Amino acid sequence: MERLTGQTVLVTGGTGLVGGHVIELLLGRGYRVVTTVRSHDPNSYFITKELDQKVISVHCDVNDTDRVIDVVTRYEIDSIIHLAASAIVTTSYENPAEAIRTNVLGSVSILEAARRTPRVHGVILASSDKAYGKLKKIYREDDPLRGDHPYEVSKSAADLIANAYWQTYGVPVAITRFGNIYGPGDLHNSRIIPGIMNSLVHGVPVVLRSDGTYIRDYIYVGDVARAYVFLLERMGKIKGQAFNISSEVSCSVIELIKRTEKILHKRIRYSIANTSKNEIPYQHLDWEKIKNLGWMPHYSLRGGILKTLAWYKKYG
Repeated sequence: MERLTGQTVLVTGGTGLVGGHVIELLLGRGYRVVTTVRSHDPNSYFITKELDQKVISVHCDVNDTDRVIDVVTRYEIDSIIHLAASAIVTTSYENPAEAIRTNVLGSVSILEAARRTPRVHGVILASSDKAYGKLKKIYREDDPLRGDHPYEVSKSAADLIANAYWQTYGVPVAITRFGNIYGPGDLHNSRIIPGIMNSLVHGVPVVLRSDGTYIRDYIYVGDVARAYVFLLERMGKIKGQAFNISSEVSCSVIELIKRTEKILHKRIRYSIANTSKNEIPYQHLDWEKIKNLGWMPHYSLRGGILKTLAWYKKYG
């Protein structure tokens, strides 16, 4: 493990769900943190945990390459965790141009900044399990990337471009591909676990966009943050590689609701709209590769759900 404490890490998308938890962990480990900001949501994890008072926040659109390079050089960035993205699949379906601009060209801006700045010795780029497409059920890191709709394609493309910067220019980049992330601070009620939390707190039924049978992996956001810092501190050994990161929790949407009911001893009302488009019926990540490096999730579904509900009761 590399000792990086005291160095400066740029976290793009730091005000989002994953970004807030990553920043909190980095600060706890003694890093100096800079984050890019486009807007603030007073209910975000970043704000409710007062992380805005502990980091350097800079206004920066990652699509603006010159501005990104300026931030990286001005604040003497040592490492970058690139999380800024158009992350909602349904939004990307409605506005594909924005999804492609942000997810692809935004990633290029980060990679260009790293290429032009020798001080940067590590970039971790957030891809997605969706980058694999829908031709298989279980995916390993060496499987082809075959996204076929705007969000999926944008993630496949950014993933491939990151590898190209490593292969061509030696930019020290690693790629992460996660399952469905949940936890305190997710403000998108269209996602299943925020929808469940909203139902429990406000007494409204959960509306399932799918038919409820689609199977996904679920991973608690605190474990996601741990995975990012785990990889950051091993960049010398893992640069140029991709990593699936998930947990043992793999189930259908309806099964997830039933398991949550048992955990909380509460009934969760739901209706099936079945209006979703381009859904992948079954997807599971093989994450033996990062497990063999020594990373394991800490949170069970029970532990993650209990911590998530506590946050929604206070802020949701």
